[in-house]
Amino acid sequence: MARRALITGITGQDGSYLAEHLLDQGYDVWGLVRGQANPRVSRVRRLLQDVQLVRGDLLDQGSLISAVERVQPDEVYNLGAISFVPMSWEQAELTAEVTGMGVLRMLEAIRVCSGITASRTPGSGQIRFYQASSSEMFGQVRETPQNERTPFHPRSPYGVAKAYGHFLTQNYRESYGMFAVSGILFNHESPRRGAEFVTRKVTLGAARIKLGLATELRLGNLSARRDWGYAGDYVRAMRLMLQAPVPEDYVIGTGRTQSVRELVIAAFEAAQLDWERYVVADQALHRPAEVDLLCADPKKARVQLGWEPTVSFEELVAMMVEADLRLLSEGADPEQDSSWP
Repeated sequence: MARRALITGITGQDGSYLAEHLLDQGYDVWGLVRGQANPRVSRVRRLLQDVQLVRGDLLDQGSLISAVERVQPDEVYNLGAISFVPMSWEQAELTAEVTGMGVLRMLEAIRVCSGITASRTPGSGQIRFYQASSSEMFGQVRETPQNERTPFHPRSPYGVAKAYGHFLTQNYRESYGMFAVSGILFNHESPRRGAEFVTRKVTLGAARIKLGLATELRLGNLSARRDWGYAGDYVRAMRLMLQAPVPEDYVIGTGRTQSVRELVIAAFEAAQLDWERYVVADQALHRPAEVDLLCADPKKARVQLGWEPTVSFEELVAMMVEADLRLLSEGADPEQDSSWP
């Protein structure tokens, strides 16, 4: 009998790639969507016709219990979040409720539906739970590269909320014996990345300029460095974590860093443009508290899970520029959900 998975955040970049991966592995895949009209649902139905949808909201405990009872999943992947870091300063309370408290509500739904009332041997719970943690939890880093033992010092409401969800996942694992793990994923991108994120902003900017649709690209801190990988690679690690014999947390990244400036150079080279003619550094686009450097140490995932990234930074950027050139040439609006490649 096929394993059954429930994914929150099914309408996002990671949710779509994870759903595709699980379908390829023979899973029955369900996606959690909010009850009100959601413009992204049509996008999911178009791309992922074999995914079944169930109503639920990370802000509503009762709806999550109902969703888990209906789906009866073997695995739950909690990818739902307010994930755009700059927005977390503008909507800090909502970020805390969805990105932080939403983890508690989903863990409680699993606990209640599994009938868990007391401590068990860690990993003995029937439903396996994956929490999407983030490298933003490291924030002002204490050491480089960052591994599973590196202390957290988040520098945004988003990072703080993710840290809460991360520690709560550990707590439910230790308190109730649930098979609950966190993947501390570093930046991962794709042509499906939202247009508000810096990687997609850069590749769209290069594509627009190439096609004569724009004359400049304004960016914030060009010196910030990140460990960027391909989202399609990273969702493989999520599934591998839930197949492990014991529940543990893992750092997932490439172990290489590039600056935003290097990202820009790669994107404009892919579009055959001179970036210095078009890119403008804008102080107004800097974060209130900047995270200057994030770099993963993925050794544990490589050794214990056998996970390796397959797409290089240069290949990823070229992939995104090519997709955006094609999208814009077809007259699609990347700001609209329906234009998802």
